Amino acid sequence: MQISGALWLGNDQQQLNEKRIELLRQIGRHGSLSAAAKAVGLSYKGAWDTLDAINNLSGKLLVLRVAGGKGGGGSVLTEEGERVVQVYDLFAEAHGRFLDLLANHTANPQEAYNILQRIGMKTSARNQFSGEVAHVRHGSVNDEVVIRVNAGDEITAIITKESVESMDLAVGKKVYALVKASSVLLASEEPKGVSARNVLEGTVERIIQGGVNAEVVLVLPGETRLAAVITRESLERIGLREGRTAWAFFKASSVIVGV
Repeated sequence: MQISGALWLGNDQQQLNEKRIELLRQIGRHGSLSAAAKAVGLSYKGAWDTLDAINNLSGKLLVLRVAGGKGGGGSVLTEEGERVVQVYDLFAEAHGRFLDLLANHTANPQEAYNILQRIGMKTSARNQFSGEVAHVRHGSVNDEVVIRVNAGDEITAIITKESVESMDLAVGKKVYALVKASSVLLASEEPKGVSARNVLEGTVERIIQGGVNAEVVLVLPGETRLAAVITRESLERIGLREGRTAWAFFKASSVIVGV
């Protein structure tokens, strides 16, 4: 009996999305995000979203945008990006041998494997970051958890003491931070006197306009991408443009922490 399944790595059973790896592979082959997106069957915006998730969750920059050149610029894999693809291929080969072995020694391997797959977490949050706990400040009801993501960028979350205890959160613990794009507010000047705990400065990398709303993606100093969804009216009112400095702010209570 032949079975199929996704590849998992690590004690936290983080699923490696094959389409994400294939996007990296095609970027390395074509030197172009648009060509890579077409090769893997993604829209251009879908490829950008995938690329943001890859760079944010990896903790290291895997893809670089290159300006200029005969084709007007493109995208290339960093040395780390090439290494990730090579390591994935090695694990995928071993994973295939594991599935063959499982099929030969289990009465209904596909059913068992499908149960393991369903346990994996999926989320609708546009902003997904991996990092580690930099600080925990305990309160009487809630605790403040500071999470350090890429190159020193920090996100603060307010969660219950019970959640901190159940997830065993402490300095150095590897965690995920999730923030819905609709929870992120933007300003063209540094906001003063706001109650939001998270105020992050960045550069507008791209703007995708829809019929009513617009998605704005900021690049933070540590190369973390942060997406916000605001109305087109708000976009025009605050005068955001690609390449300009902007500030994103959101409440610490809007951050979901997972391990």
